[in-house]
Amino acid sequence: MGLRKALRLYVITARGDREEVRRVREALEGGATSIQLRAKSVTAREAYLAGREIRKLTREYGALFFVDDRIDLAIALDADGVQLGPGDIPIEVAKNVAPNLIVGASVYSVDEALKAEELGADYLGAGAVFSTPTKPKARVLGLGGLREIVKRVSIPVVAIGGITQENAGEVMKTGVDGVAVISTVMCGPDVKKATQELKNVVGGV
Repeated sequence: MGLRKALRLYVITARGDREEVRRVREALEGGATSIQLRAKSVTAREAYLAGREIRKLTREYGALFFVDDRIDLAIALDADGVQLGPGDIPIEVAKNVAPNLIVGASVYSVDEALKAEELGADYLGAGAVFSTPTKPKARVLGLGGLREIVKRVSIPVVAIGGITQENAGEVMKTGVDGVAVISTVMCGPDVKKATQELKNVVGGV
């Protein structure tokens, strides 16, 4: 599976602890093509232990496995890639330290997108497309801003921020390669069903 296709339905953990591993499996059963371990509120050890199980699951289901922010964890877990924000280790350093990792860059404007591409990012996580309770202080890019980023870069773009089954079709029409979600899938009562519904929307555009 090529990178663009593997980024189609990118599911991010809400907590990143071991109790969430079952929900990750359900997301994979529902059709998630990439999983990102996002562990903002647990210890590095807990994130590692959860990540070790998620690594096995993603291999089992043929999905890519990314780690948010932490290149050390990504290397320790033999992840496929790492997602780096403006406050994380610089993209060019990550590419030098771990040349085999796919490096995604979180960007919030066209200028940041162009810079990340220039520095060697393999793909962009662009947002927030809509306002979201997960990141209440995030700048809102909107569909127009997202469309402009897609037009200006040549690397894959994944949209993030406030994406639901209802608006995912509209988001995909901007030309992005995929959508990334947290609460739409991981915080609902039926993870597998929510993932399947989202997959049907993004696959139909």
